[in-house]
Amino acid sequence: MNQTSRPDAFSVGQVNEYIKMLLEGNSVLRDVWVVGEISGAKLYGSGHLYFSIKDSDSTLGAVMFRTHVAKLGFEPENGMRVLAHGRVSAYVPRGQYQLVVDRMEPDGAGALAMAFEQLKARLGAEGLFDPARKKPMPPHPKRIGVVTSPSGAAVHDIIRVARGRCPSTEILIFPSLVQGAEAAAYLRGGIQYFNAVAHDPEQAVDLIIIGRGGGSAEDLWAFNDERLARAIAASEIPVVSAVGHEVDFTICDFVADLRAATPSAAAELTLPDKADLGRRVTALSTRLQTSVSAALARRRTRLTSLASRRVLSAPEAVYTRRREGLDALGVRLHRAADRHVTAGRQDLRRLCAQLSALSPLGVLGRGYALVQGEDGHVITGADRLAVGDTVTLRFADSRATATVTKTDTELQTD
Repeated sequence: MNQTSRPDAFSVGQVNEYIKMLLEGNSVLRDVWVVGEISGAKLYGSGHLYFSIKDSDSTLGAVMFRTHVAKLGFEPENGMRVLAHGRVSAYVPRGQYQLVVDRMEPDGAGALAMAFEQLKARLGAEGLFDPARKKPMPPHPKRIGVVTSPSGAAVHDIIRVARGRCPSTEILIFPSLVQGAEAAAYLRGGIQYFNAVAHDPEQAVDLIIIGRGGGSAEDLWAFNDERLARAIAASEIPVVSAVGHEVDFTICDFVADLRAATPSAAAELTLPDKADLGRRVTALSTRLQTSVSAALARRRTRLTSLASRRVLSAPEAVYTRRREGLDALGVRLHRAADRHVTAGRQDLRRLCAQLSALSPLGVLGRGYALVQGEDGHVITGADRLAVGDTVTLRFADSRATATVTKTDTELQTD
């Protein structure tokens, strides 16, 4: 341990810690905005951003930790003019004081334009501006949610146009800041709120209008917030962006499902005009009446034509013709049946004659006899008999029994 002749001496670390305590205890330096250009910016793998803020007279070291870097809506670049908020502290190991930044935004038209183009290119590459993902507008919205300042000109313009075009449409207002550091969070909250109550019949809206009246690029900057853009892209409800005047464009305009040049234009684009609806209803009614009248006329003509036909004017003539035709068919049927029966009788006689000619009884009728043995089998030759056998002689109309007294197997003919 180093020895010193002065017991009241401070170590280097103690001095640096004391300086840090003084800096962080100062009410001004605990909550300070610093404006200047970025210099020596370097983003480390840890996610922390180290850089300097400088002007023509001096340079101030700065650090922005990962959690705050993730919330930036732009990429800090060297030479970009920014407004940085944070607290002044000291890095004890090196004895250096620095600004610990928790929020940063571009300052000046050039820096704002650069940040805008950076975010636009990044979100466009992710497909958030793709027309294919944009949702169609409902043709007749019953209720519209408006996210804007409740006291601004935008909400009055929307209500005025809505009352003139379609008084039956309800307007629900989500009061929000539309300018300043906290505005983007309020606007995002409005989008998320209407999506959260989408199934509530008392608060569900058919579409959302988000916007404000005109202003400078700085005034409209809240509508270029990345997290707000992602909330709009994630919305299940169609979103209309109506920010500023016709010449103003924000990131919300590109990511929304529909961009309106002004808040009043948003109401005109999304609400049907009652006068137009009246004219359409009248035109449709006229078309319907014309169509019905034409259809009735066609059916009247058809009915008159049918009524003049003989089948309706003299139906008995039709029955008479049908009856005459039926009588003729009956005569033809009887004649065909008689011919069929006659032909059948002739066929039957012919078959009976053939059967009679082939019948054994016919042969017996001509003087022949059938010889059967005791077992009933027909005896076809004398060689199958022996002297003393009993046989049955069957004639055409009688039979007799005989006993064999002699057999001769060789018959001699004269």
